Amino acid sequence: MRAGELREAFNSFWAERGHDVRASASLIPHEPSLLFTVAGMVPFMPYFLGEEVPPTRRMVTIQKCVRAGGKHNDLDDIGRTNRHFTFFEMMGNFSFGDYFKAEAIPWAWEFVTEVLGLEREKLWVTVHVSDDEAAEIWQSSVGVPPERIQRLDKDNWWAAGDVGPCGPCSEIFYDLGPELGDGGGPAHGGEDRFVEIWNLVFMQFAADGTGDMTPLEAPGIDTGAGLERILAVLQGVPAAWDIDLFAPLLAEAERICGKTYGADPETDVSMRIFADHARTTAMLISDGVFPSNEDRGYVLRRIIRRAVRHAWVLGVTDVVMPRLVEIVVDVMGDHYTDLVKNRQFIADVVAREEERFRTTLAAGQKILDEATAGLDSTVFDGEVAFLLHDTHGFPVEVTEEILTERGLSLDRDGFEAAMERQRERARAGRAGGPTFADERYREILAQFGPTDFVRDASTVADARVLATFDIPPDGGQDSDDLGGDLVEVFLDRTPFYAESGGQIGDIGTITGPDGSIEVLDCTYALADLHRHVGRVVGDGVEVGSLVTAAIDDERRGAIRRNHTGTHILHWALREVLGDHVKQAGSLVAPDRLRFDFSHYEAVNRDQLREIERVANAEIIANGRCRHYETSMSHAQAIGAIAFFGDKYGDVVRVLEAGEHSTELCGGTHVAALGDIGHLRIVSEASIGSNMRRIEAVTGLATVDRLADAEDTLDSLAEMLNAQPDEIASAMQRRLDETRELRRQVRDLQRSMAASRADELAAGADDGVVVAELGDLERDSLRDLAVSVRDRDGIRAVVLASAPAAGGVALVAAVDPGGDLSAGDLLRDAARAVGGGFGAKGDPPLVVAGGRNPDGIGDALAQARAAALGK
Repeated sequence: MRAGELREAFNSFWAERGHDVRASASLIPHEPSLLFTVAGMVPFMPYFLGEEVPPTRRMVTIQKCVRAGGKHNDLDDIGRTNRHFTFFEMMGNFSFGDYFKAEAIPWAWEFVTEVLGLEREKLWVTVHVSDDEAAEIWQSSVGVPPERIQRLDKDNWWAAGDVGPCGPCSEIFYDLGPELGDGGGPAHGGEDRFVEIWNLVFMQFAADGTGDMTPLEAPGIDTGAGLERILAVLQGVPAAWDIDLFAPLLAEAERICGKTYGADPETDVSMRIFADHARTTAMLISDGVFPSNEDRGYVLRRIIRRAVRHAWVLGVTDVVMPRLVEIVVDVMGDHYTDLVKNRQFIADVVAREEERFRTTLAAGQKILDEATAGLDSTVFDGEVAFLLHDTHGFPVEVTEEILTERGLSLDRDGFEAAMERQRERARAGRAGGPTFADERYREILAQFGPTDFVRDASTVADARVLATFDIPPDGGQDSDDLGGDLVEVFLDRTPFYAESGGQIGDIGTITGPDGSIEVLDCTYALADLHRHVGRVVGDGVEVGSLVTAAIDDERRGAIRRNHTGTHILHWALREVLGDHVKQAGSLVAPDRLRFDFSHYEAVNRDQLREIERVANAEIIANGRCRHYETSMSHAQAIGAIAFFGDKYGDVVRVLEAGEHSTELCGGTHVAALGDIGHLRIVSEASIGSNMRRIEAVTGLATVDRLADAEDTLDSLAEMLNAQPDEIASAMQRRLDETRELRRQVRDLQRSMAASRADELAAGADDGVVVAELGDLERDSLRDLAVSVRDRDGIRAVVLASAPAAGGVALVAAVDPGGDLSAGDLLRDAARAVGGGFGAKGDPPLVVAGGRNPDGIGDALAQARAAALGK
């Protein structure tokens, strides 16, 4: 059975048993404590945590997963074991309060033995030491011999964290045979011999953080089955590296290295790393991760560099990663079609990254050579190794290899101490593990259901107050941003948009019989539960009362224009720059819009002008904006683009903005594109590696900006005594006049300086002239110094001035054939005026600058003493 056949068999089996087949979620999770989606249950965390109600109680997925950073990190094991990968596919069936152990265990056994056809006598089962129920089902209902059921402790227990759902696990292992390790089953035998192919997690308790656990009213099932491990068993190979998903990659690795896979253990490790890291790289880039120096982008960069390092150590000089990711697309593109769409972009990104890193490797080698050249010890400084690693991206493993070749060792403790300090800084800037919604919010949601968001209304006259809570002065971000003395108000229905998808929350008022709330922000307390944050006016509002909720409609109108503007801007960016452009974040405010997107170079002025022209041509066409709800599958079928960071369920909102832009979006929008007005790009800049940001304005903000620009032009025209359309030519004339006047001034100063040369030379003391010359400009001062020096009998000239533009100018000129040095004359003198010079060698003319005109007297005194040897 090949990979595609296994995926189809798994989905079909569970679909026949009432499971909703779900496509894999992105590798970028919504859970803030995770860098990547590390397990099949991650997209369903809100259901298991009780934060959201699942749309259906049975689901099945084949989830893309990456474990290469943070708590879940298998990176260092890659290539050295038969069961670890940075990217893998986790097959899983899930029950949210529906079936439990009595159904899940027999079904798992049925799939493994009857659908996959695995020999029963080669299967072992583990259960938690406390789980008599599961052990009994395995023995009595399934028929597994008791001697093949083993009990484990912490290895068979799963928990989301110290608080929340948890429960025992039960795993199925396959015995690959005595040639791969000791017997005794998974509890005692060899890890390479007994391979875990199935893990059933029984979510049946809720932990409170103190060690106590309460049975859940609706226990659930979370299955994890590694596709790669199962394929290895089905295809009869000793390691997952030999399955059909890896074979073409290893064949390409052989061509890259010019070596045979299986001939040398260390070379085999490198080849496996090529194969594994190429899969991970292609998948992450396709899902919107780009190499950078922060968070998941840093992990991706490390993965690419690790593969390149192995190629470099093996002496491979060609760029390797683009070749490998092309094979990944060929192997996996049938199932993950985004890989095919993004093929060229993925290859371009990794090519640029690899080329830069190969330059880094060469530069790091040079720095390491210099650092070891004068080493008077056999131990290399760990701080220097960390500097190479952190600043220059030079892997410490390469540093150690080079040091070993030279008979040196690395102060690893010093390196690790510096690395730990960096980790502590990173940990301080990152949030902790999974958290649970405030119990109060969950009670409101359970009792009253989701907030009814009246999307198209600016006022709701009969909203009912469900709950209010005071926010203490130290109540977190709300208090910090909005000023304290705040309350949060929950209504059964509201016209207020809650901040999401880059669009900020609405402001306005909630008015009751005896008072009101000045609403300063609106956010989600939980999914679909609107939280109005505001300040009490009068007696405020009472729980249970009917109130009128009204948004600031003018502000909402500006937000609508900017939000629809982001969609048109996104379309225009892709039209001009290419389909690789993907949204990476946005801000939709009343006064401006901000759009972050993936792109590998600066957007030049001509491109920006074309993007703006294309966007405004679409706006002027005044196409209708159609905003409607549909199923996720239909949205995907019509090609709707999903925005990065937004979270979508079974029912989604689609915005068709004009003829060309179709995207998923739950925000508020204009009725027709012409309502946006003129879109004007204000700025474009880099916000990180391969990431750009555009800021723009629409509607009245564009009008105001154009009015300000016209006012500026009128002021300039008045100053130049010209018409506005003549400003450029008038300015050019003024600049030409200024340049000519400056030239005349310089010529006059030089002429005056030349006339003073004889006077200064006549006052020489033993052939040395030292003088201060008012506010003479630097160039004129230099010319005068040369003119004086060229008089008969002059050995050295030191002149100083305080130019009108500020600062100090110092010049020293000496007879080229004499015994004095211009640099020596000015060295101490320049310090006296707070300056210096950068002359190399010993030129006969040196010019220096300074910041302190009050020090000119001391400077000249020091120069005179140096020249006369006093």
